Amino acid sequence: MAKFAHDNIVPFKESELTKKQQVATMFDKIAFRYDFLNRFLSAGIDVGWRKKAIKQLKEIQPKQVLDVATGTGDVAIMTYKKLMPAKITGIDISEGMLEVGRKKIAKLGLEKAIELIKGDSERIEFPDASFDAVTVAFGVRNYENLERGLGEMLRVLKPGGKLVVLEFSRPKQPLFKALYNLYMKVVTPSVGKLVSKNKDAYQYLNDSVRRFPEGDEFLQILQGVGFSKTYKKSLTFGIATIYCGSK
Repeated sequence: MAKFAHDNIVPFKESELTKKQQVATMFDKIAFRYDFLNRFLSAGIDVGWRKKAIKQLKEIQPKQVLDVATGTGDVAIMTYKKLMPAKITGIDISEGMLEVGRKKIAKLGLEKAIELIKGDSERIEFPDASFDAVTVAFGVRNYENLERGLGEMLRVLKPGGKLVVLEFSRPKQPLFKALYNLYMKVVTPSVGKLVSKNKDAYQYLNDSVRRFPEGDEFLQILQGVGFSKTYKKSLTFGIATIYCGSK
């Protein structure tokens, strides 16, 4: 399998843990402030991004949905509210994030519709063709092996099923690009350190976004793994992008 530049970007450069172990540790540490920081750092725009991503599934009306790298369950909860599938399963390697998500789901009384379980995105413990749709928001950058993770999502999709990926990307317009770079390099790590006492996590966010294979390159990777009918939608001057593919 091919290796990509972001595969080697890790949160804690001095650590001897694998990228996967470091990512789990990082999210465990910031779980208690994750939702707040998401809304604050994006000025709430990320909520609209998630809604647009989920809208890509409306035409297929999925009954069984897998939300990979589910974190605190934002996409799983929103998917249920928008599409009302029979069951949504969320998997994540961070128990800290899952605990926050389970509390949110319990508060909404959605325990029967949404289940969050600990799981490895690169070794999904479900049989082939188990789901009508797979979603992943801001998770594929964290893969230790991108192609393996994408291949696993293809494997658990039913024929005709659809993958929706929401991920950060880099703006192209020069002035906006300069402002964005300043924000990501200076503001984001500083606010992350102030609020979550963890600058490494938000420095890693910037580093991994910069090295991620975005745009047409990512679509080519999806196609190489075996997805068809691939397309992308740029959001908010290119800060984020929705990528879709079918099985």
